[in-house]
Amino acid sequence: MIAALGLARRGLGRVWPNPAVGCVLVRGGRIVGRGWTQPGGRPHAEAEALTRAGDGARGATAYVTLEPCSHHEQTPPCADALIAAGIVRAVVAMEDPDARVSGRGVAQLRQSAVAVAVGLCAEEAEELNLGFLIHRRHRRPAVTLKVAATLDGRIATAGGESRWITGEPARERAHLMRAQHDAVAVGLHTALKDDPDLTCRLPGMESRSPVRVVFDSRLGLSPTSRLARSAREVPLWVIHGERADPDRIARLAAQGAIPIAVATDAGRPGIALALAALAQRGITRLLVEGGASLAAAFLRVKLVDRLCWFRAASLLGGDGVSAIAALEAKFLAESIRLRLLDRTHTGDDMLETYRVLP
Repeated sequence: MIAALGLARRGLGRVWPNPAVGCVLVRGGRIVGRGWTQPGGRPHAEAEALTRAGDGARGATAYVTLEPCSHHEQTPPCADALIAAGIVRAVVAMEDPDARVSGRGVAQLRQSAVAVAVGLCAEEAEELNLGFLIHRRHRRPAVTLKVAATLDGRIATAGGESRWITGEPARERAHLMRAQHDAVAVGLHTALKDDPDLTCRLPGMESRSPVRVVFDSRLGLSPTSRLARSAREVPLWVIHGERADPDRIARLAAQGAIPIAVATDAGRPGIALALAALAQRGITRLLVEGGASLAAAFLRVKLVDRLCWFRAASLLGGDGVSAIAALEAKFLAESIRLRLLDRTHTGDDMLETYRVLP
């Protein structure tokens, strides 16, 4: 199952709106087939593993990170394929929360005399597919907030200089995070100030750049920005208010960007409505990169699931720009509570990953 989970991770950021699934077929103590969900969500992991196994699948045990599907869409159900291939046992990490499956795949296997065990490495499987689970349960993508700051929580000097707070290893890790998410988001201020590409620039992984999303209430994104100029090569979605200038909407659309109108809250696109709009378009994993105002906006409405904090081994002092804008907490009880999940070195910097508690 650990091997199946490793295979599943290959699909992160590439298979939305489908889940990233891994499958390993074992017979006589030997792996006879491996598969993972392919880009675009098809073929599924089980079909890939069965193709590789051929006749070796008969009498095998299938280790699958998510319950095999049992409904007809673009491809036949994976539960049917496993049964037809002659597997005798299935070990499933977790049931699929999708209402079209939700226990039916497991039931179908059992009805065909396939022995089924559910729950092995369930916690790891849930973490792997957090985006898919939240998308199905709450109709929004899972949100990871990424921050790169000094030890005292600063992302720029008082004069605005910010490149580079962290070292090269941390920046490479951040590019890997982009590749593993369906979309990456920034606010307009960051888009104008940094003029970022928001692509994955790791050697050999350039094709895995996510959808770029800009929160831009009045469509102030410059048509000469790197984001706008590359909209036809790498998808660019711009979330704006309902009263945005129609000429600016048309101009962005003409460049290949996709403007998305949502109702505003205090003049800014509502975060919950924006996430719902992204989910409707299939996004299951959203990486929020900045800046401080956008980070605070997500935290204030409690719509951050994971916080990845790159902590640079440096200090800037109180006159530096804070990583998180005002959260308007008057009491300690109103603070954002976190639980540490992982801590790892990235060169001289430290990456800390937290679960944001409800």
